Amino acid sequence: MNFTKIILSSILILFVQFSFSQKTKISSTDNSRQNPAFFATTITVTTKGISTIPNLTLGKPAAIFDMILGKKRLSFEPKFRFALDGKPWSFQFWWRYKLIQKEKFNLNIGARPNFSFKTKTATINNVTNEVIVAQRNLGGEVAPSYYITENISLIPYYLYLYGIDKNTTRNTNFFAFRTNFTNISISDYISLGIIPQIYYLKMDSADGVYFASTFSLQKKNFPFSISSMFNQEIKSNIDGSQHFIWNVSLIYSFNKQFIKKQ
Repeated sequence: MNFTKIILSSILILFVQFSFSQKTKISSTDNSRQNPAFFATTITVTTKGISTIPNLTLGKPAAIFDMILGKKRLSFEPKFRFALDGKPWSFQFWWRYKLIQKEKFNLNIGARPNFSFKTKTATINNVTNEVIVAQRNLGGEVAPSYYITENISLIPYYLYLYGIDKNTTRNTNFFAFRTNFTNISISDYISLGIIPQIYYLKMDSADGVYFASTFSLQKKNFPFSISSMFNQEIKSNIDGSQHFIWNVSLIYSFNKQFIKKQ
């Protein structure tokens, strides 16, 4: 437990240092010529940890640390998830590439290794203790998006996961269709975002259909926002599938563009 708390504290310190560093010089030069690098941080504290596949949940409060570091079309996007008691939930290390960038249409692809953690009991020398076991999988995604207007986009999404370890799900296929509504003005300072999605999930021979939606409230020029997500089972025979889950999250966001000092 002490080890995981050290990891959690180290990641938090790293994120804060990056976010508040004053050493990076922001450039006002034309971005198209300078190809600035970009960095973004998101720290989320949520009442219930819900995965990218919304049916998969930690089942208890969680802290999530997202980082994006990239230049031009390529980005590295690690994600660290912990239960609030300090136990690791999952570590993901995404590499993403913007394959197509048009005015109305984008196509992104990505790949990543993932480590999911489970707490089990083990008896060694007649002493029973909790141990944390890491399960490994590899994943790939395809994410096209089509912009109907500046604030409305259609996003089909496909994610494939391959389980490396024995006694884990070998093949996971996740197909989602999302609609992204952004910057819905509520007042001069407050905007609303809504991302409904319907998705099909197949885990080896079991499968299910679900509906989920995310709602977020953002104040203009303010780094904190509030979001809530729910997931509703429509039809499923997946073991452990929950009929309905939801959460509320507090999110801190930071992002900058920068170029190397001459």
